Amino acid sequence: MHFEWHQLALGAAAAFLVGLSKTAVPGLGILIVVLMATAFEDAKLSVGALLPLLICGDLFAVGYYRRHAQWKRIWPLLPWVAVGMGLAAFFLHWIPNHAFRPFLGGMVLLLVLVELARRKWQWTRMPGHPLFAAAIGAMAGFATTIGNAAGSIMVLYLLSHGLDKQRFIGTLAWYFLIVNLAKVPLFAGLGMITAETLLFDGIVCAFTALAAIVGTRLLPRIPQRLFNTAVLALAALAALKLVLG
Repeated sequence: MHFEWHQLALGAAAAFLVGLSKTAVPGLGILIVVLMATAFEDAKLSVGALLPLLICGDLFAVGYYRRHAQWKRIWPLLPWVAVGMGLAAFFLHWIPNHAFRPFLGGMVLLLVLVELARRKWQWTRMPGHPLFAAAIGAMAGFATTIGNAAGSIMVLYLLSHGLDKQRFIGTLAWYFLIVNLAKVPLFAGLGMITAETLLFDGIVCAFTALAAIVGTRLLPRIPQRLFNTAVLALAALAALKLVLG
């Protein structure tokens, strides 16, 4: 199998951003998705190629931040994530991916507005409501299966709970490790993970490891307020990218 130099360059950039997003700057997900989609002509193969890199980044993040995870933020989501993944698997089989990008972007933009309203009017009870967790879980399961695009949704969910940086990253890492591992047989069954995509991952995965190490050194230097503002802004930009195409 032969890869062009520009494919490998795009893949290396995406792999580096995966490691950075998993350990320091959540919200870079949509840029990573775009880079991988540019590297592969087949959109579904690009999504399948990205999954092992995400799992690699998750493993580094879990290894470093595992003690900071808040499992009480994860457990209520998982049943609803499974529902969202099931719906997405059906749609992936029958409907082109591009039809759902504006829909996903609209969902994220709505969540950004809800988060801003929650802060302005101090809706302190909303994050703990079971319906809030159900909606977030279903949307995240759907988005992550359609295009590895659930990062922005989970960022907004954890921001609403006011977690500090370490708890934020640790909780996010465990959540995505569980969900991404669950997606492997689904993606393999749909032909989205192939020998070609695995070879590609093997070539560029070192950049994910390097960036993960850089990220663990970078996170302590980022002020909490700047961290919160940055991840919210990145989520909004990611949503706009999905909507505008």
